[in-house]
Amino acid sequence: MKRTLAILGTLLVPAAVWAQSPPAPTTPIQHVVVIFQENVSYDHYFATYPNALNKIATEPVFTASPNTPAANGLSGALLTANPNSAQPVRLTRAQAVTCDQNHAYTAEQQAYDNGLMDKFPEMVGSSSASCDIGIGTAVVMGYYDGNTVTALWNYAQNFAMSDNSFSTTFGPSTPGALHLISGQTHGATLVSGSASGNVSSGSVIGDPRPALALDDCTIKTAAQVQMSGKNVGDLLNAKGLTWGWFQGGFRPSSVSGGTATCGTSHNNVSGASAGTDYIPHHEPFQYYPQTANIHHVPPTSVAAVGTAADVTNHQYDLTDFFGALAANNLPAVSYLKAAAYQDGHAGYSDPLDEQTFLVNTINTIMRSPFWSSTAIIIAYDDSDGWYDHVMPPIVSPSSTADDALAGAGSCGQGTKNAYQGRCGYGPRQPLLVISPYAKVNYVDHNTTDQSSILRFIEDNWNLGRIGDNSMDAVAGSLNGMFNFSSPNAAALFLDPTTGTSTPPTAVQPTLPTGNATSSTQTTSAVAYPKAATVTVSAIQLDGAASTSYDRKALRYTWSLGPGSFAATITGGNTPTPTVQLTGGAGNYAFLLTVTDDLGNTSTDVATVTYATH
Repeated sequence: MKRTLAILGTLLVPAAVWAQSPPAPTTPIQHVVVIFQENVSYDHYFATYPNALNKIATEPVFTASPNTPAANGLSGALLTANPNSAQPVRLTRAQAVTCDQNHAYTAEQQAYDNGLMDKFPEMVGSSSASCDIGIGTAVVMGYYDGNTVTALWNYAQNFAMSDNSFSTTFGPSTPGALHLISGQTHGATLVSGSASGNVSSGSVIGDPRPALALDDCTIKTAAQVQMSGKNVGDLLNAKGLTWGWFQGGFRPSSVSGGTATCGTSHNNVSGASAGTDYIPHHEPFQYYPQTANIHHVPPTSVAAVGTAADVTNHQYDLTDFFGALAANNLPAVSYLKAAAYQDGHAGYSDPLDEQTFLVNTINTIMRSPFWSSTAIIIAYDDSDGWYDHVMPPIVSPSSTADDALAGAGSCGQGTKNAYQGRCGYGPRQPLLVISPYAKVNYVDHNTTDQSSILRFIEDNWNLGRIGDNSMDAVAGSLNGMFNFSSPNAAALFLDPTTGTSTPPTAVQPTLPTGNATSSTQTTSAVAYPKAATVTVSAIQLDGAASTSYDRKALRYTWSLGPGSFAATITGGNTPTPTVQLTGGAGNYAFLLTVTDDLGNTSTDVATVTYATH
């Protein structure tokens, strides 16, 4: 009981400081939206950027601008005489579904082999007949180009990207997520399970789940930890700023006796189940008592989203982000985490499902009234073990039994560091900045890492630093990717399926008399899925591709279509509501009506067949 009261006391503290006026940003950026995806190395998505093969008729064509700057990818001998036991291999769009590679803290260091970068198939390659495209562990050398990850290449063409950004340390998802919000993996207390492969010298190196006392939806049979110290939520609360973490599947599928169950799930593009939408170890704020939403309580209203007055402790379902945005409420800082099937993690997700999420999300933000003052940052939590040819600078050495970069127990002279088990920087990863203030068709070569995003947020609102040897203190700046004096980057609307630019249509609504405004874009509802067959009763609808004639926010209304079996719609005034198919096996129809600011409406229908097991 004493421990519970202490936690509640901590949660009540920030409300008192919200009476103060939040600080003005130090740049024109008033809203930061971090889209934090899963498990991709830089070379896995950008190895040959900006040159795509463009030889397969079924793949979207990508042609780079003639003035595209050079990026540090694969060419020459690295493509044809690579020092690894297998050569890099181009993966086609038809090979979007691949095996999950080994991305453990120790194994990744062994693959980097003291900077030789030549042990990937042996140390981190993973194979299975169903997902290795017939080449075994050599699949770890695979990369996509602009014919598959088309949207990301188009964003790079029109905004800014980095070819020199790294994981803060080696290892899987949880360290990356913790670095994003605190720059710190030290301070872990193991509350259940084994420390082996999870915690080393008090630092998180694996994927232990949040403690059950902090997250009803954690995996009860897995190792669990609780983190101490500060995270960025503490800094934002202290300054009275609005913020939130928004994750697919966070809203409970059921609640019993006050305890939440997170059971919603989806299939990926191959038709295979991606498991539950909510993955606990991808939600870093749930590791900290002061920022956990233990029972996954939803917000009281869209107006409350992001504020200290809400009951959620700033942890939300992804639908809450879109609902708030549609109601013209965008927090100062938003972290978005896709539902599992769309997060890009090999093994259960893929670049095509990921592209759908990215494009629909970014299109929606660009159509909102907040676009002119927003910076969207796309980043990744780890590399999944996929090959990358660049050896990172080691700014955080470590000497534990789990380190192996330069031989057993060695990642530089780690004995000089206050905290061990933080060997880094780790693998190179994609990083893109999408904003009117982003430099256009720009490749940044400055050294940055996951905690550089934390530092940008800290500096933009004068939050101060985390302290206690957080990596934010040494993180490189993202400012080189911006032109704060001149917002020259135009909004770019892409097709979520192909990743290519969507030309505006010639139809427009009738404008009020005397209004000289003209537009080549129509107000149009677009509802997904279309004629989909599912084997789970909890699904998500998607209307984010809907367009407004003036690119401003739309009002969304979802309802059951004529002749549909019974279903419960949650978040029916958002672009992406969740649905419980309560009528059993059969055909379901969901009517989407969108309304623009002139009162013009458009409708479309999503259709689903529920086939029970």
